[in-house]
Amino acid sequence: MESAERVLAIIERLRAAERVTVADLAAQTGCSEMTIRRDLDQLAEDGVLRRVRGGAVSLLLRGEATPFAVRLRESAEAKRRIAGRAGAMVADGESVVLDGGTTTLEVARVLARRRLTVVPLDLHAANALSGAPQVTLLVPGGRTLPGSLSFTGHLAETSLRALRVDTVVLGVCGLSPRHGVTAHDLAEVPVKQAAIAAAQRVVAVCDGAKFGRTGLGHVCPVTALDALVTDRTAPAAAVAEIEAAGVTVHRV
Repeated sequence: MESAERVLAIIERLRAAERVTVADLAAQTGCSEMTIRRDLDQLAEDGVLRRVRGGAVSLLLRGEATPFAVRLRESAEAKRRIAGRAGAMVADGESVVLDGGTTTLEVARVLARRRLTVVPLDLHAANALSGAPQVTLLVPGGRTLPGSLSFTGHLAETSLRALRVDTVVLGVCGLSPRHGVTAHDLAEVPVKQAAIAAAQRVVAVCDGAKFGRTGLGHVCPVTALDALVTDRTAPAAAVAEIEAAGVTVHRV
């Protein structure tokens, strides 16, 4: 089992059981106990768990987002494919609001090679775009959330309400035909909604794992989306329902 897959398995086990042992995880993953200990130590540094004798205890609350540093390692190749397709949907000269998140960070790296006006909604994307010679970078301001460094609050919302852009590339914490787009952190919801209201076109990006999750905050129904870019792990039934709602779905 590869490192990213193993870490994801450990996190899922923690969410289910709250306490795990090195021996059980080694048996589950087929890896050595030494490898599992290294994984647990890294996850402890990332704030996912607390190490105890022989194992670990979860620090993740129910419905809480996985820390940004961990999400960076999840489905990394799929996120790069998604970013490539989403970037190809944006024409040179467009103005783009780029939502916060790990998938949209990959989109930022694609857009950095383009001639665009970009409004990033987190500092990770802003840093990725800051040295791009052809990008006009507009930073909305506001308070940043720990880890994700997403802009939140009145300043961010007011900045977006002053804009009219061609496209918003929307990050997703959870997605389903029934619940639409959801976010784990309520502070992000009004900023995402302001970005959607400012844009002529809404393109959501997420890997297939997001279809099985629902965040606390409701952002918008799927009918608010013009397009969705996801990967081949997205469940076919949910994709079909979203397409039936009038959304163009790209699976890469």
